[in-house]
Amino acid sequence: MKVSVIIPAYNAKATIDETLASLSLQTFQDFEVIVVDDGSSDGTADYVQERYPQVRVFTQTNAGPAAARNYGVNQSQGEWLAFLDADDAWLPWRLELQLALVTKYPDVGMFCGQTTDLVTSV
Repeated sequence: MKVSVIIPAYNAKATIDETLASLSLQTFQDFEVIVVDDGSSDGTADYVQERYPQVRVFTQTNAGPAAARNYGVNQSQGEWLAFLDADDAWLPWRLELQLALVTKYPDVGMFCGQTTDLVTSV
């Protein structure tokens, strides 16, 4: 497993489909997906487990997104960690591009990128 994608989720049932769809479109596919439900009351964990059996889902008492990310890190099996919020989406080439940068710059330990608002006004 090359990458562990960790998604902290709190009451994310309404947004998690778009988030997970963006992962299915990645041009690089050697990754696991970990969703850490942070004490949601909207059934996020059950929803993800039922609709996305390939996703590893964990639950914890509400402790905030940082604690959920840390919990996910402790469950991860990947060589690299990637963090994605449950109300966000990635462009299809994100992981491929970042792993190409790892090859080109092997001393780099972390990558950060810009965000793009893809919503257009009508």
